[in-house]
Amino acid sequence: MIRAGLAALMLLAGPVAAQGVAEPEGYRGEPYRAPVPETLAGAVVVDAMAAHVLWQGGEVAFVDVLPRAPKPANLPAGTIWREKPRLSIPGAVWLPNTGYERIAPETEAYLRDGLAEVTDGDPGHPVLFFCLEDCWMSWNAAKRVLEMGYTEVYWFPEGTDGWDFEDYPLEKVEARAGEPGT
Repeated sequence: MIRAGLAALMLLAGPVAAQGVAEPEGYRGEPYRAPVPETLAGAVVVDAMAAHVLWQGGEVAFVDVLPRAPKPANLPAGTIWREKPRLSIPGAVWLPNTGYERIAPETEAYLRDGLAEVTDGDPGHPVLFFCLEDCWMSWNAAKRVLEMGYTEVYWFPEGTDGWDFEDYPLEKVEARAGEPGT
């Protein structure tokens, strides 16, 4: 099991920095960009070094849950809107908008389908969730999939900010097809 090897690595790497934030009982809402807890009950919390080791091993499905930037409502008629490209961990699947406090049934189905795709439908397949540093979206998404019955869940609270800080590679990704509302 991947967790045993990772536990040894975590002892060498040290704990993820404490934020002094308690885990909420449910999901976290606004503001989503705020200090996060150092724990997520049922999940293994990893830092950039441990996430990189998991990524190099190639056995863990990486799931990016950064939401799409909303199109401003007050754009003048005829204005061209171009979305900002998402740079993510190579090989990750991007399932945007799945980390909000409340998600629509269609968005939950999109999350379930995306997970089934990257885990071959195996809830025991290891899966790692991330977003940006101090972003509750990944915490919410990881908590949600634990409640869906996934048993080997990793949470990477530093997200692509921490990954990039360590000079690990990033690549442009596109959202998984079938995203509600697109």
